[in-house]
Amino acid sequence: MYYELYIDLFFLENFMMDSLLLLSVNRILNCGQKYGRMILGGALGSVLTCLTVAIPLPAVIKLVFYHVFINSLMLTAGLGLKKLGTFVKAYVLLYISALFAGGIMSALRPYIRAASIFFAVAAVSWLIFQKLWRLLIRMTTDRQRLIDVTLYTDGREIQVKALQDTGNMLEDPVSAAPVSILDPALFQKMPDQKLIRYIPYRCIGTEGVMLVFRIERMCIHADDDRWVESPLLGVSQVKLTENEEYQLILNPDTLKQ
Repeated sequence: MYYELYIDLFFLENFMMDSLLLLSVNRILNCGQKYGRMILGGALGSVLTCLTVAIPLPAVIKLVFYHVFINSLMLTAGLGLKKLGTFVKAYVLLYISALFAGGIMSALRPYIRAASIFFAVAAVSWLIFQKLWRLLIRMTTDRQRLIDVTLYTDGREIQVKALQDTGNMLEDPVSAAPVSILDPALFQKMPDQKLIRYIPYRCIGTEGVMLVFRIERMCIHADDDRWVESPLLGVSQVKLTENEEYQLILNPDTLKQ
């Protein structure tokens, strides 16, 4: 049994995939390299892969060339990596991107009958990976910004998850005190509160008025416990999150009180 390899198509497939992988790593690590350099890096990786396939070498040597020598040269040439730490990150991300793209290509390969369709599927898989990576980074960042907060009111302690939002600059126009925003569902479960007033607010795409009230105090459990006496809370008119991941949007100026 033997396989017939069309070296021109093999080169084009590898060149396309290597270039897209370099584009992904460049975007994720913000290397800031130009497209021309990354395309040259992809071409270098494809040429070396074709040579390794064509030259009769032991399987172990070829394996080392594929996964160490060629990838290292391609990353260095295409992204201009100089620091060891950045190179290691790029190397790991290269394989993560390759596994993701390879999974999509393997699933769709039986339906790919033309080279043009192959290239289109490769480009689409790259776009999907970019979107998913950004979503993962955003979700991870949001989780890092979630902290535990205890609200004290009418002799009760209420544990909530709070989002540290630097974009929440809402304040009471009378006292100039910062206002943290409470989920309306949680407000309904709290004991009767003495409402102070309605204050105007404005956010992207909407504006209106929001009722605010004070509680006795709250404790922000960050690196160390931070106590805030008589904080102002405003009641949102809509749910803060659909999955109830957090119930309070913390005003950053609250930590300065």
